[in-house]
Amino acid sequence: MIHVRRATPTDADELMRLRVVMLSGMGTPVADGPWLAAGADLLRRQLADPAERVAAFVVARPDAPHALAACVVGAIDERLPGPHNPSPFKGYVYNVATDPGYRRRGYSRACMRALLDWYAERGVTLVDLRASPDGEPLYTALGFVRTPDPAMRLITRAR
Repeated sequence: MIHVRRATPTDADELMRLRVVMLSGMGTPVADGPWLAAGADLLRRQLADPAERVAAFVVARPDAPHALAACVVGAIDERLPGPHNPSPFKGYVYNVATDPGYRRRGYSRACMRALLDWYAERGVTLVDLRASPDGEPLYTALGFVRTPDPAMRLITRAR
């Protein structure tokens, strides 16, 4: 049996460590830097926020219970409703990661199910994520489908 628990602010550093695992696995060049501390600080605040707009679910490493083997991080955004989502709430999965030595044990699936239950308890019926080729079979098995969303991005300099 896989024990999934809700992450707490004390898990922030481990959640960021697993974010590096995820980004590296997607082929993104990852360098240490202030972004790691900034991310951990943000997670500590968000995971302690009583509004509960961000949640993370984790599985601890069996050989080191204070370290994490897997995690998911998701948020609830409030946006204008539309014809495909009449609710103002939309879920977004930011992070799904499993340490390489703990893969193929169902940890990410168990964490994702916990996050999807969290969304359902809050009335969130539309959830988006960006899938890596390795992660796509898991998300498909959980009911996610590819969308024709023509995403674009603009990066500007801070003023």
